[in-house]
Parts: sequence; structure tokens; C-alpha cells
Amino acid sequence: MSNEFSGAFTWLSDNSHLVKHDLYAHLEISVESVAIALAIGLPLGLFLGHLHRFSFLAINVSNIGRALPSLAVLAILLPFVGIGKTNVIIALVVLAFPPILTNTYVAIDQVDTDTVDAAKGLGMRPLQVLLRVEMPLALPLIFAGIRTSAVFVVATATLAGFFGGGGLGDIINNPESYGLVGIIGASYVLIVLAFLVQGVFVLLEIAVTPAGLRKNRGLRGLRRRQTQTLLDAGAADTERLDETSSQAEMTA
Repeated sequence: MSNEFSGAFTWLSDNSHLVKHDLYAHLEISVESVAIALAIGLPLGLFLGHLHRFSFLAINVSNIGRALPSLAVLAILLPFVGIGKTNVIIALVVLAFPPILTNTYVAIDQVDTDTVDAAKGLGMRPLQVLLRVEMPLALPLIFAGIRTSAVFVVATATLAGFFGGGGLGDIINNPESYGLVGIIGASYVLIVLAFLVQGVFVLLEIAVTPAGLRKNRGLRGLRRRQTQTLLDAGAADTERLDETSSQAEMTA
């Protein structure tokens, strides 16, 4: 087995052109799917969160989307759209849509009401409140939902190999043509890609977080550490006091 794992890197080097082609196709499918889910889920989540209504819609749609296996969605769509990229993208959009919708709704809905009231008191219109106050404060949580969707899509897009959609799934799902070393090599590429996507969105999440929120997070973290230190010190003092009392009782 160790020979297969080490041989995977040799296979990647020998088939770099094929891997690059499938990697670009994989990225294309993933980006298109997340973009479509974002175009649908973000405005809907912003609208519902701003109204503070229809939470059941956001939550139930999210639960239904998570409950549907992507492979089942692909199979259901097969008679209608056939084999190919379109089928795969629709299934991936169904997968990516729920986290974007739910996170966007919750992020907007949970913006501090005093801040929103202050903005209204300054004469801002509802759209201005949404774009200038609620959305900037909600961006970290919104990006967390987008990040989750992107990682899900990148990992699940390998199913495209079963339905003629292209991507790394063409290698991973075809052991007859590429063997075990090919599957392992393509899986390495997929793992690295998933980590890169995760890292990029984490950096974006940090970049879009307002400086005040980042500072408050740092202060909250510092306070938690200080509180824990005090609790630990108190526990140690209590333990020492108990030991002293026990020794005193034994002496007496």
C-alpha cells in the first residue's frame, strides 16, 4: 500500500497535463455553482433578515436542502436535463444554497437593534440601514456561510465524474483507467484544493470584518483568557487552603 501512496506523486508528475485540465474543470463547476447559489441566497437572506420575518422559510429551506443527498438530486434531474455539466451544477447549487441563506438571514436578523434604531434616528432609509449598517456588521457571519458552501461544493463536485460533468471526479471515479495511484493522486489534489478554498475565505472573512468588530473580538478573547486565569488561580488557592486545613486538623 505504501508503494501506491508514494507512486501517486509520480503519477501526478507524469500526468500533470491531465490533472491541470481536470482541476480547471473542477474549479469552473465549483465557482459557477457557488456564484449561482450566492446570487439567489444572498439577496433572499438579506431581505428576510431585514424584515425579521419568515424565519421558518429560511430554516426549513435550509433543512430541506441539507437533507437531500447530492447524488439523489443528480439522479432526479437525470430524466429532465440529462448527463452533463448542467445537471451537476443544479445539484451543487442545491447543496450550496442553504448555508448561504441561513447564515445571511441570521447575520442580518441578529444585528444589534439599538444600532439599527440609531441609524433610523439619523434619518437613514431602510435600504441605507441595510447596506450601511446591517450588512457591514453581518459580513463575517455571511462570509462564514459562503465559506462553508464553497468547501462543500469543492468536495462534492467529484460526483460530476459519474454524470459527465468533468473535473477531478473523472479520475477519482475511474479506477479502471487510472488505477489506485491515479485515484490517490487526484484525491491529494482535491484535499489541497479544499484547504486552499478554506484558507482564502478565512482571509476574506477577516478582511471584510470591520476593524471595530475585530478589536472587540480580541478584547473578548483577552477577557475570556483573563477570566480563566483568575478562575484557575482561585481554584489553586482553594486547593492550597484545603490542604492547609487538612494539615492543621491532623496536627490538632
